[in-house]
Amino acid sequence: MRVALISDIHGNYVSLQAVLADIEYQKVDEIICLGDVATLGPQPSKVVATLKTLGCPCVIGNHETFLFDIELGRAYMNEPWFIDSLRWCLDRLSKSDLEYLRTYEPFLKFQLDPEVTLLCFHGTPRSNIENLFAVTPPELLDDMLDGHTATIMAGGHTHVQMMRQHNGILIVNAGSVGMPFEQMPFKVAPRILPWAEYTIINWERGSVGVELRRVPIDMDVLKQTAFESGMPETSDWIQNWITFSSPSKSRSGYTRALKIIRDK
Repeated sequence: MRVALISDIHGNYVSLQAVLADIEYQKVDEIICLGDVATLGPQPSKVVATLKTLGCPCVIGNHETFLFDIELGRAYMNEPWFIDSLRWCLDRLSKSDLEYLRTYEPFLKFQLDPEVTLLCFHGTPRSNIENLFAVTPPELLDDMLDGHTATIMAGGHTHVQMMRQHNGILIVNAGSVGMPFEQMPFKVAPRILPWAEYTIINWERGSVGVELRRVPIDMDVLKQTAFESGMPETSDWIQNWITFSSPSKSRSGYTRALKIIRDK
């Protein structure tokens, strides 16, 4: 079974299209979305419409929560540009779109086979604003995961792909479709990498395979789309993208050499 994990699309329909094309080529059996789908990017309504059509299971990200309650967003980041961005996104989503986003779950658990479970969340199982890093101390991780068990746990939120082991659990961060960060945490505006990221979980004959995938995007189209959208702080958003050459534009995209196979 092959499961594609997409997260943190952030209104970037250009990158979502690239990822979905790669997913189709990879012949996955299921797509799961890990939240933060609409805000901060130029095409929130197109992203939401696409996810509706896909009908994939989704967990709720902190940015969905902020759309439902702007004051929670203000408490999280009391910056005028951030609040303006939330309001701009809200103005472009229909009542039906918001009702759809409200169906997202805090976490979802899937049975890949009788002995293998996959737990999906945004930040951690207990909070969609918590950061789970590769270097999060084990004792803190114990608290974050308390009350939850699974063979594999998968989240997003940090915009940085990651994989680690903890007490026999394989923990994966799917990365960000729409705004993959060079690093996290950051002290200044984050640097955004010039590709789209997602992850494939493969379960076959007693082994788990994890592919942390990077897919090329057309930066010229993305820039044009952003400027034409009229979204707040467009120039700053574009300037945060790193401009070095993106990975080779093969049909299958670029796969980072981190395909890990773990025997059952």
